[in-house]
Amino acid sequence: MIKLKGNNDLKNKLIIDDIEIQFTKKNIKNIHLSVHPPNGIVRISVPKRMKDEAIRLFAVSKLSWIKKQQSKFENQERLPESEYVSGESHYYFGTRYLLNVIYQESNRSKVEIINKKYINLYVKEGSSKDKKEKVMKEWYRKELKALIPPLIEKWEKKIGVKVESWSIKQMKTRWGTCNTTARRIWINLELAKKTPHCLEYIIVHELVHLIERNHGDKFVFLMNKHFPNWRAVKSELNGLVFG
Repeated sequence: MIKLKGNNDLKNKLIIDDIEIQFTKKNIKNIHLSVHPPNGIVRISVPKRMKDEAIRLFAVSKLSWIKKQQSKFENQERLPESEYVSGESHYYFGTRYLLNVIYQESNRSKVEIINKKYINLYVKEGSSKDKKEKVMKEWYRKELKALIPPLIEKWEKKIGVKVESWSIKQMKTRWGTCNTTARRIWINLELAKKTPHCLEYIIVHELVHLIERNHGDKFVFLMNKHFPNWRAVKSELNGLVFG
């Protein structure tokens, strides 16, 4: 059964074989289809004048490919949801560490790496899971924040663009995003758990969008020119989903 829903004539949802497909009509010439980790969300960007029935037929023609991509995400290795207890595995820029939760009387929480093997999390006695998670995320944010400015500066010069501002935020379906009008980029906080070249790839990806908004031939050409191994890094980036 196929349904169209949504009261905005530019953004709609198409359902085929119980797969929800989000489509957006834009001022573009070509159709762009993508399936996003970790949950296999399907998005299609189409030219503004494209009829809904034509979009449906296109989606039906790509249904086998869509299911194949979604199956890849379903079969990905996933880290179990963190409970923030001692002995858990936590990743820091691609390296696995064991967590030590150290309770103390002081309210001054902190995180530090010990012997290149452990992450020590210092929190007040009785701290909840949410509190420990908050402390860890604040630490990840601080660490990530230190790496981003020099990478942006490096690639601004190489690519020939200028970012007006950048931010870090938690995102479920994207590693990064770019507002080309405001020339602002967002970086996913989860990149603090990935290897540094994954962070660099995402920064290059978003900076290239300041030249080319879509993922068409021009975008691919620019990525090949500036970051030749981007496909390998992209595969690595999507190889492990942090729950």
